[in-house]
Amino acid sequence: MSDVKHIQSVHPPYPFEDHARLVSHLSEENDGDYLVTFQELPGVMADGGSTKEALRSARDVFESAIAAMVDMGRDIPAPTIQSDDVAALGLSGKFVTRVPKKGAHAQLARCARAEGVSLNSLVLALLAEGLGRRSGRA
Repeated sequence: MSDVKHIQSVHPPYPFEDHARLVSHLSEENDGDYLVTFQELPGVMADGGSTKEALRSARDVFESAIAAMVDMGRDIPAPTIQSDDVAALGLSGKFVTRVPKKGAHAQLARCARAEGVSLNSLVLALLAEGLGRRSGRA
């Protein structure tokens, strides 16, 4: 007989995409992997060899963590930024910025290619990491 409890999957009250995530590049001492943490869900984390792999793993971990919280009768924290907040501010989720093409742009493109992700995905992950550090969450 197994002592492992089987927890039923649940439909999260707030989708994965609504929760703030921080993607951090770990040091080479830690295999240079990427770590994903959730601002509203302390202790919930996932990793992967690339940002894409880490985010795929984070989705699975998120769903498991929400199911476990529901099973234990715990409240599921709401995302810190609601989609209504974004709409009220008139934010589209898109902006344009220029970077030096001989320096930063080329370096970003090489990094994205090495990670097997789009330039947009890489820049998004780097922005999230920087914002997380700035807010003291890294």
